This record gives sequence, structure tokens and C-alpha cells, in this order.
Amino acid sequence: MVRYQDRLFNAVFHTLGSRQDAEDVVQEAFVQAYVKLATFQRQSGFYTWIYRIAFNLAVSRRRRQKPVQSIDQVREHTGIEPLSDGEPVDRNLEREEGAQALKQALQKLNEEHRSILVLRELEGLSYEAISEILDLPVGTVRSRLHRARIQLRDHLKPGNN
Repeated sequence: MVRYQDRLFNAVFHTLGSRQDAEDVVQEAFVQAYVKLATFQRQSGFYTWIYRIAFNLAVSRRRRQKPVQSIDQVREHTGIEPLSDGEPVDRNLEREEGAQALKQALQKLNEEHRSILVLRELEGLSYEAISEILDLPVGTVRSRLHRARIQLRDHLKPGNN
């Protein structure tokens, strides 16, 4: 649990957009993994297996959630505020606005595209690992990732909020 909880939390957080929901899903994923440990067949790595459990739980939770939250609600749930690092305030503000725009654009993507982007771009997983986690052929992972990047780029274009 100690070995994987932080990485698992980050991936789930980017998928759900809520710190509390991500904590709940990660905890539930570890409970389910413990209960189902006898079913782990070691055909893939434990990390891949636990990710698959967590992402299935995250997708289920997301489907039950209410629609989009306001920026203030997202900031309240995530607790993310700009931190001073000695750089000019406007640079921090630009960085914060860019991060907010990215989060909002990610939340606009459908479940399959958001999950693929989070696993590849934020978690840095290989196509093969993503294929195992999402139970998809590698070719499907590549094509969905391509479409997800295009959709994300379109959502990030100015005037497309």
C-alpha cells in the first residue's frame, strides 16, 4: 500500500478532480485488492492490477457524480492555491490559470479519453501497461490517445471554454 498509494491517488485525482473522492476510491481499491488477492494471477504486475481496480472504481464513481462544478468549488475541493516561489506574481498567476485550464479541459473529456491521457501523460505509463490496465488492445490505446490529445488541444484553444 505504501509503495503505490501516492501514484494511485494522483492518477485517480486527475480522473475525478476531487481530493476527497480520490482518497475514497484509493482506499476502496486497496480494500478490494486485499479481499481479491487470491484472484491475482500474476499475469501482469501488481501495480497494473491495482490501477485497474482503482480506475474501474473511479469510473463508477464519476458516473454517479453530479455534473460539472464551478472553478471555486474545484479549488475548494482540491485545496490548490498558487504558492510563492520568488517569481513575479503574474507568472504564478499565469501558471495557475494554465493549470486550471488544463484541469477544466480534462474534465470535459469523456471517461475513456481522460483515463488514457492521465495514464500516459501524467503517470508516464507505457502503451502496454495502459493496455493491461484498461483491458484494450495496444492499437486501441494508441488511437484513443491520439483522439484524446486532439480533443484536449481543442478544449484548450482560446475562446473554447
